[in-house]
Amino acid sequence: MKYQIKASSISNQDAIIHVKQLNIHFGTTLKTAEVLPNPAELFLGSFAACMLKNIERFSEIMKFTYTKAHLEVNATRLESPPRMDDINYKLTIYSSDEKLNVGLLKKNIEKFGTIYNTIKLSCTISGTINTIANV
Repeated sequence: MKYQIKASSISNQDAIIHVKQLNIHFGTTLKTAEVLPNPAELFLGSFAACMLKNIERFSEIMKFTYTKAHLEVNATRLESPPRMDDINYKLTIYSSDEKLNVGLLKKNIEKFGTIYNTIKLSCTISGTINTIANV
């Protein structure tokens, strides 16, 4: 598989990633540092997107249902050289389905997630998956 995105910026303004039919604005200036995501947050967002996509994918393969998933991702930025390290996630899946095997789901996400596997080559990833029964 091959992927392509485009990105552009204008001096003293923020930047845009062009993906398919979507433009994702991100911050490159101090004036929007509190409003727009920065590159590190987009990086963690890509990690989260990979995990959430795989939950959807494996819900079909493993034949379980869920109503929603909530994911919180935290990371530490090291200074020299600047890089991400120690990514930690807390995933909550809302499901009452007895077919949901959390251990197998976690194993599948870790084994088959493209972004997950790319990142784990350069930093530590740890996390938990919990379920909350649908009411």
